[in-house]
Amino acid sequence: MPIPLKEVSDHALKSIKGICFDIDDTFSSSGKITSKAFSSLWQLHEKKIITVPVTGRPAGWCDHIARFWPVDAIIGENGAFIFYMKDGKRCRLNTLPDNLKNENMLKLSQLEKKIKQEFPGSLWASDQSYREFDLAIDICEDVPAWEDREIERLLSLCKGAKAHAKLSSVHVNAWYGDYDKMGAFKFWCDNQMPGSRFEINSIDEWIYIGDSPNDEPAFDFFTKSVGVKNIEKYLPSLKKRPTYITEHDSGEGFFELAQRLIHLF
Repeated sequence: MPIPLKEVSDHALKSIKGICFDIDDTFSSSGKITSKAFSSLWQLHEKKIITVPVTGRPAGWCDHIARFWPVDAIIGENGAFIFYMKDGKRCRLNTLPDNLKNENMLKLSQLEKKIKQEFPGSLWASDQSYREFDLAIDICEDVPAWEDREIERLLSLCKGAKAHAKLSSVHVNAWYGDYDKMGAFKFWCDNQMPGSRFEINSIDEWIYIGDSPNDEPAFDFFTKSVGVKNIEKYLPSLKKRPTYITEHDSGEGFFELAQRLIHLF
C-alpha cells in the first residue's frame, strides 16, 4: 500500500525538480480550483519547480491553461498533444502524424453510434465541443452518477471496438491512435521539453500526483508518485499504485504535496 506522505522524509523528496499532475479531483476539489491549490501552483513556479498538468480535458481548456496558468506545458486529451508558450505565442506538439487524424476520427464517429445504440441515455461531456481527438462520455459530472457495472460495460464496448478507453473521476474517454499520457510526456522530454524554463535529465527528479485509474500508467512510469486520499476507493483494483498517499482529498492533497516541495527550496 502507498506510504503516507506525512511519513516521507525530506531527503526522499529533495531531488524533485518537476511535478506532473492530474487536474480533475487532484488539483480541483468538487469541480472547483481552490485558492490554496492555485496559489501553491504559483509558489511551485516561483521556486523554479517545473509544472506540467497531464489531463484528459480538451484542447479548448488546454489552450487557456497554457496561456494563463503558471505551467511550463500541458498534456491534453490523454496524450494527444502538448501545448506550451514560446515568445508569447501558444505552440503545440502532436503525438501522432497529422495524416492519421481523419482515419481515427472516422473510427470515433462509428464508435459514437455504437455507444448511443447500447446506452441510449448516455450524454457526451459538456466540454466535447472543444475536443480535437477523443470522445468523452459523462459518467457523473453533469449527469447522475453511473453505476459501476454500467461503466464497466461502457469500457468493454469501447475496447471491443479496438479503441483506447480510460476512466477518469468524471468521464470515460475513448480514442483511436497509439498514444497515451506517458507516451506524450516522454515525447515532450525527447523534444527537449519545449516551454520549460530548464531541462530535467532524470526521471528521479520528477514526481506525479493523481487520483484515479487513468493515472495508473503514470504511477508505473514515475519512480516517485502520489495519490490524493480520494484514490483509496480504487486502490484494490490498481495493479500499479502510487508510491505515497496524501492525508487529504483532491486539491487539499495537492496543496499538501506542494507545501512539502516548496519548503525544501
